[in-house]
Amino acid sequence: MTSRSSILSTADTRRPAVAAAALREFAQGGYHGTTVASVAQEAKISAAYVFKLFPRKESLFAAALEACFDAVVQALDEGTEDIGSTDPCAILDAMGGAYAALIRDRTLLMLQVHAQSVADIPEIGEALRAGLARVTEFAKERSAGSDEEVQRFMAYGQLCHLIVTARIEESSASWAQLLSRGIRHPD
Repeated sequence: MTSRSSILSTADTRRPAVAAAALREFAQGGYHGTTVASVAQEAKISAAYVFKLFPRKESLFAAALEACFDAVVQALDEGTEDIGSTDPCAILDAMGGAYAALIRDRTLLMLQVHAQSVADIPEIGEALRAGLARVTEFAKERSAGSDEEVQRFMAYGQLCHLIVTARIEESSASWAQLLSRGIRHPD
């Protein structure tokens, strides 16, 4: 006979895997273009079980977004491990390099872009703001940078999103060169 605690334990272990599948699916199709059934198929479980873990599509998207920001904060943390400097700008620069390397795989980037497009859905907007708060607070705490330095770091991150999603770096036009000047993205 299965105990209730083992069922909960199984659900707790499945949630991250389903959130990871949701991250991949929502990054590809966006909130409106992705079905819970497609997430279930990616996670190799039934749609009913996805709904058991996440009662609404919004909560599934929010879990994917939380997983996304977990990966972002982890990358920023790892990017500063061997920095060897206490200069806030050097630390923020190392974080920027780590983030640029992370978004080489566009999955996390695209989920954030899709989240911005549906931030008017309360649960998703709340999850997006919570993730941005985590990144901002992490950057502020780890770098000990000024508010202006951290704001610039976050602004450049958004500019990186624009450059990558619109493939601006592929253009030789003067406006594209102006926007991407000084912004590095690993090949």
